[in-house]
Amino acid sequence: MSIPVDPADLRQALSDFDSGYLLSTSSPQVKVVTVDPVAADDGTLRIAGPGRGTLRNLADNAVVTLVFPPRERHGYTLLVDGTAARAGTDDGTDDGTDDVVVTATAAVLHRPAAHADGPLPPDGCGHDCAPVSG
Repeated sequence: MSIPVDPADLRQALSDFDSGYLLSTSSPQVKVVTVDPVAADDGTLRIAGPGRGTLRNLADNAVVTLVFPPRERHGYTLLVDGTAARAGTDDGTDDGTDDVVVTATAAVLHRPAAHADGPLPPDGCGHDCAPVSG
């Protein structure tokens, strides 16, 4: 089951999750790094210093996915698809410390039907819904 999340609601959605994973690709390599993005009101996510490998991948392919696993067994996973751009610093180095800004193109709360026995959302709306904004 997937529940769409408006990118403008990502700040609220992220409050229900801990660290996530940024997946970037450059043929044939997939790079996965742990991240703690900061959401802006415009639906963008700023990621501090994801590292050289991620920055190299983004130079070839700006399409990324962020995955935020549930805190509880059989809870919802937040999946965010988007495009990433290097935010840069003024020090002129390529040491992997530049930030990245991800512009979300789609986001969903997802869990397979087999996990419907998972926890109810705080509002108790049941297993077939998981509202993000109040």
